[in-house]
Amino acid sequence: MPYEDLRSFIRRLDQEDQLLRVKREVDWNLELSHVAKVNEERQGGGRAMLFENVKDYPGDRVFTSALTAKERLALAMEMPVDTSLMRLSQEWVDRIQDNLVPPVEVDASEAPTRENVLVGDEAKLSMIPAPWFYPLDGGRYYGTAGFAVTRSLDTGRLNLGTYRAMIKDDGRLCVYMIKGKDGEIDHRAYEEAGIPMPVAYVSGTDPTLFMCSSTLFGLDESEYDVVGALRGEPVKVVKAETSDLLVPATAEWVVEGVMMPGERTGEGPFGEYTGHYSGKGDEPTYFMHVKAITHRNDPILWSTTVGRPSTDTHMVMSVNRTASLWNDLKRANIPGIKAVYGPPPAAGRMLSIISMRPMYPGHSTQVALAAFASVTGNYGLKTVIVVDEDIDPENMDQVLYAMSFKFQPGFGSQVLHRGRSTPLDPSLPRSARFLTNRLIIDCTTPYEWGEEDLPTPIRLDPEMESFVREHWEEYVGG
Repeated sequence: MPYEDLRSFIRRLDQEDQLLRVKREVDWNLELSHVAKVNEERQGGGRAMLFENVKDYPGDRVFTSALTAKERLALAMEMPVDTSLMRLSQEWVDRIQDNLVPPVEVDASEAPTRENVLVGDEAKLSMIPAPWFYPLDGGRYYGTAGFAVTRSLDTGRLNLGTYRAMIKDDGRLCVYMIKGKDGEIDHRAYEEAGIPMPVAYVSGTDPTLFMCSSTLFGLDESEYDVVGALRGEPVKVVKAETSDLLVPATAEWVVEGVMMPGERTGEGPFGEYTGHYSGKGDEPTYFMHVKAITHRNDPILWSTTVGRPSTDTHMVMSVNRTASLWNDLKRANIPGIKAVYGPPPAAGRMLSIISMRPMYPGHSTQVALAAFASVTGNYGLKTVIVVDEDIDPENMDQVLYAMSFKFQPGFGSQVLHRGRSTPLDPSLPRSARFLTNRLIIDCTTPYEWGEEDLPTPIRLDPEMESFVREHWEEYVGG
């Protein structure tokens, strides 16, 4: 059965010994994030943490480090804990392939997120135990593991987008939406029409909602429909208190408001997933005027420390960007692709490794170019490594072997220019971060080589290998 809410996921983590309850009082100002970060940098990604005693916020809780280990990502998708990241991505593709499951609207009386409703002057952002993560951050961030809900003015499509959200003051929440993101495209239409755009920023849900809100889908696709397919059951939603937006009925926190045409304010800096600060605090950023806050009793704020790898952000993006790119390539109907993988240290997006069986001249180049041209790869993907089908993309030793012994820089590398970048990329100067160069590293054996040019790979004798595996315990049993 899919998780009904964040709390059922936390209970599962507790049962699997994947949760650490922190009962000691911690300060939301730096201490909480630093405890979480030290935990995340332990071998294996530490454990998920539930801070049950946050200074100044009796009864409120903060949940961090939820998905910093592949075991917890597997649990989030209700898969065996030993499932590899690449296998999780493949399962994701299989579940959503040509399959959408729209949400089901419920009455407000059936929605736990309406247990507490504050409107107008009662709705103050300072009531939320939002952490101050890093010393040079520009403020407290309510939105790191949450998502903004917006509606297309043209089509009515609902979008869920994970954008960082900084508390400017009690009545203003900055939402950093990069150009070309679905939420920014939605906002552009409202602004051109000269009307306010309703926004709801959600924190604390079934983990598949966060996993999908941080992924790339087509502009006309609603993440609610994809989440329904991923979890095998429709998402229960409820109409927002102050608009016609639909929000998850079991959400821990929902901040509702509007973005007014033409209004901007300064936001940041913020310690981003690139391991560097992004923003200087004075760039004009969209913000919402808070009109209402709804929350559950004893609410839980889900936060991620972001920062340098590997955090929840990197792990989630490894799975969802791998799945999204794999799905894009399946839709392109290119034969021979065996596996796709975006490693967590690359946040699943800056670098992708694709294994394939070359079937005609130029095939490997076609695959790499298709990755860059896809919905997923078009935004921020800088390097594609293409390897033969006998290389496991998730095994870095095998990938480095292929780069060392199968890659020839003269004909195996291609540099492309003027690709779409992200303004968060610290490899580019601040003044020029919207365009990037791209690199193909082709480690496949060229299809067009003649028999006399082909290297002869070493392979085990299949009968002897089978015999050894069958009698393995006799070799190692003492």
